[in-house]
Amino acid sequence: MRTSISILFICLVSIAVTSVSAASLPSAPEDKSQAADRPAFSAEEKARLAAEVKAEFLHSWNAYKKYAWGHDGLRPLSKSPYDWCSEPLLITPLDAMDTMILMGLKEEADSTREFILRTLSFDKDCYVKTFEVTIRLLGGLLSNYQLTGDERLLNLARDLANRLLPAFKSPTGFPYVEVNLKTGAVRGTRTNPGEAGTLIVEFGTLSMLTGDPSYYNYAKNALLNLYERRSDIGLVGEQIDCETGEWTKTDSHITACIDSYYEYLVKGALLFSDEDCSVMWRDAYIALQNYIADSTATGLWYGHADMTTGQRGKTWFGALDAFFPAVLALAGDLKNAADLQESCLKMWQRHGIEPEQFDYVRMEAASPRFFLNPEIVESAYYLYQKTKDPRYLEMGKIFLDSLKTYCRTDAGYAELKSVVTKEKSDRMESYFLAETLKYFYLLFAPDETLDFSKVIFNTEAHPIRRTW
Repeated sequence: MRTSISILFICLVSIAVTSVSAASLPSAPEDKSQAADRPAFSAEEKARLAAEVKAEFLHSWNAYKKYAWGHDGLRPLSKSPYDWCSEPLLITPLDAMDTMILMGLKEEADSTREFILRTLSFDKDCYVKTFEVTIRLLGGLLSNYQLTGDERLLNLARDLANRLLPAFKSPTGFPYVEVNLKTGAVRGTRTNPGEAGTLIVEFGTLSMLTGDPSYYNYAKNALLNLYERRSDIGLVGEQIDCETGEWTKTDSHITACIDSYYEYLVKGALLFSDEDCSVMWRDAYIALQNYIADSTATGLWYGHADMTTGQRGKTWFGALDAFFPAVLALAGDLKNAADLQESCLKMWQRHGIEPEQFDYVRMEAASPRFFLNPEIVESAYYLYQKTKDPRYLEMGKIFLDSLKTYCRTDAGYAELKSVVTKEKSDRMESYFLAETLKYFYLLFAPDETLDFSKVIFNTEAHPIRRTW
């Protein structure tokens, strides 16, 4: 039978702050690194690669400024802007600002911050995705507040969060998919664990910084309700109705629609010393190892299974799934993290760049699109920080060289319609600057650039420090 966790709401004073450590997370034991067996990257080589990444960031950022300034994003092929609403939310500048700070681009970061504070208002009559605005904008505001100490950013974060809170007023506590920033009207009942369960880092951090526990409580309630609705074998499905609580799609996996739910169980446990999150991760980890993990002749992968029966479904793994080595490493399972990252490398090298979905039995792209994803680089960074094995620096160089070869344009970087044909697509999402290039830079930059042991990254790569 399933273990049940009572839905108990927190008080801020009850949270004990400890160092950011995986010690309290139940998982497989750590595997010793083989770093001593590999030749080290020289400091000069790492510095050269870090400088190369910074140059590519500036190439992409300057293209955004030239062709899409003041808008949400850039179309690099047509050299034109795009927006999420009728009025821009400045998604690219806000998402990219902490990358500039970490890269030492102080003047650029300062001028961008002043532009955002002078221009951005959330008093807009438009519907936004609750999940996307939380991870990109709320996460970006909180991270940049911590990095700069500018109280205006925290005030803007609280204003945004208050406008998102009506989304949580569903019968189940799962947020509606979309909320109107001006009116509080909501729409979209078919949500998923990824969107409903990837909120506690941002809303919890806002609670800690403001002393108002309500933000934490809404996000924690959604997580606990997802846990209560897992199947008897411990899995969650791909889609759930936020009004009825009924599963509408029962395919279980670690890719889009579920992925960051697992990530935030681990990060919620670490960032807030939340024992409920630790228990929920333990149970999820056991179910994933029993039913989703798939050891084949081509390596260790995580595929698909039915959430109620555990019956194996598609043998697909993809670019978004490549976040999981980072989560395993953060939770202390370095052996499986390392094995899975080697599989990710095979997926990348099969077509010269990773596809959206990859059939790991046939070793062919199942869905050939590529969206400038950060996840495989993120996992290389986490594993390097945990092991100092230069193998992960080697991987990073492979990934960077491929991106420059296939995705670089004279106006930033473009997604690919197909990793097989390498035909480009006219879009550069803000997360390319917020996540992909940030993780590349941190992989090669000196360790003192950011103390990995003292931050938790939200799923948009915005670093959060435990300052409370």
